[in-house]
Amino acid sequence: MKKYLVEFIGTFFLVLTIGMTVIAPVVAVGFAPLAIGAALMIMVYAGGHVSGGHYNPAVTFAVWLRGRCASCDVPFYFIAQALGAMAAAFIALHLKGNPTLTPKEVNLLPALVAEFIGTFALCYVVLNVATAKATAGNSNYGLAIGFTVTVMAYALSGISGGAFNPAVAIGVMLMNLVKASNLWIYFFANFGAGALAALVFKFVNPDDK
Repeated sequence: MKKYLVEFIGTFFLVLTIGMTVIAPVVAVGFAPLAIGAALMIMVYAGGHVSGGHYNPAVTFAVWLRGRCASCDVPFYFIAQALGAMAAAFIALHLKGNPTLTPKEVNLLPALVAEFIGTFALCYVVLNVATAKATAGNSNYGLAIGFTVTVMAYALSGISGGAFNPAVAIGVMLMNLVKASNLWIYFFANFGAGALAALVFKFVNPDDK
């Protein structure tokens, strides 16, 4: 139960930060990706020792395929992450005065590619800095994970919205930042990228069981 609570809390603050830094009025214009990456970094350091600090169903999927997440935990991680994102979305909208927002228009193929690339980068980094034997005990894993999201958000958010996370996709959909009809794009690309990241990790590190 503690692990699931930590996953809820971490995902909540990640999605809350997205809503508060993206929905107008925005104080630090242009710095949303930095704040979002920092929020993830902080939550990874805060909860990584309890749950692994996934806060992302695609990461959980990748870690499970890699063999470092129990099968019985996976559905509960997914539920906790989704609930955290939903709660954050409703609170962010309330704090912003329940504005009328127009969802972002995305082009299908570029959005799929952008989400796939960004999520692959994130999952690949997580697997290497937080689950590999060679990097066990390092104190920089949170920085690496947070800055991966920052870099990918700056590079790709203009194309897809920069979710790189199915739970985040649910949250931004509820905040009306993306269309509900486009939710499948994020799920397909994010989980596919998580699977590929796990396969690549296992290929590159065949002896790391």
